[in-house]
Amino acid sequence: MPRTTLLQQWVQTLFAEQFPGQPIPVEPASADASFRRYFRLTLPDASTRIVMDAPPDKEDCRPFLRIATLFRRAGAHVPEVHAENLEHGFLLLSDLGSTTYLQALADRSAAAPLYRDANRALIAIQLASQPGQLPEYDVVLLGRELALFPEWYLRRHLGLTIDAALDRDLHTVFAAVLANNLRQPRVFVHRDYHSRNLMLVGDGSAAFPANPGILDFQDAVHGPLTYDLVSLYRDAYIDWPEEQELDFVIRYWEAARRAGLPVQDDFHDFYRDYEWMGVQRQLKVLGIFARLCHRDGKSDYLQDMPRVMAYLRRTCERYGELGTLAKLCERVAGQRPGVAFGF
Repeated sequence: MPRTTLLQQWVQTLFAEQFPGQPIPVEPASADASFRRYFRLTLPDASTRIVMDAPPDKEDCRPFLRIATLFRRAGAHVPEVHAENLEHGFLLLSDLGSTTYLQALADRSAAAPLYRDANRALIAIQLASQPGQLPEYDVVLLGRELALFPEWYLRRHLGLTIDAALDRDLHTVFAAVLANNLRQPRVFVHRDYHSRNLMLVGDGSAAFPANPGILDFQDAVHGPLTYDLVSLYRDAYIDWPEEQELDFVIRYWEAARRAGLPVQDDFHDFYRDYEWMGVQRQLKVLGIFARLCHRDGKSDYLQDMPRVMAYLRRTCERYGELGTLAKLCERVAGQRPGVAFGF
């Protein structure tokens, strides 16, 4: 039976008593980079719900349920779970609306209050952190993500042959990046805390709950403190002049210090960790975007690669230890996909 039919049958059963004999329209709401899909239900009383469709052979709903509880207890605004069907991979969720931060930030004047709220929510999640509650963002997982860059971006997307010298250089740089990442204080990490996963939901009053609504947290881990911050301010989908980015990051750093999070006393040291964490994420994202294109047929992500590469180059050119990677980025800049070239 097609999953959409199975989903519709589940929805009708859920609301059969509340709305007997009345159809419940099921419309696509969104999809993400995984196998999950989302549908919006409009109920006869005009209220709405979201159904997450996560095929059990591809996705597991249980981490979503567990992490939603952790983040909600921390004070973050995540969807409420109204019903679940783990056998078929369906969750009935509250609807956080259809306006993402990315859409709201089309009005650049809205940035200050929206990012202030995003900082507040992130700090609340980080303050609730406890070891043992989430998987560790350890050297194995961080390293596996870094390996996506040579495998999918360099080899598959650009058609680059990686010889022994380049492989050795990448290994050296990756080891330095991981050493920095693993030295950082550890907190709960959403792992995709950016403008497409933060929703514009209200003004914080009883009628309009606090911004941001937070989605797509099912892969959360316990890891480096700056990871979510760099996801937010070196966002693959929207960028800011560096002086504006610095202002956003400083405001987080000041608020985090007041809250008692273990950030460095010297902002320069904190910003270095932030940038080095960004190198790990940007290498990972370039690999993932290439994989989404070439394995999954999702080519829309290619348009955001130049932004991610610009972040990466800016950082690598700033730190001597990353010079080898800076040279590589310079050489691949503008390279046409699938055309091999040598060094």
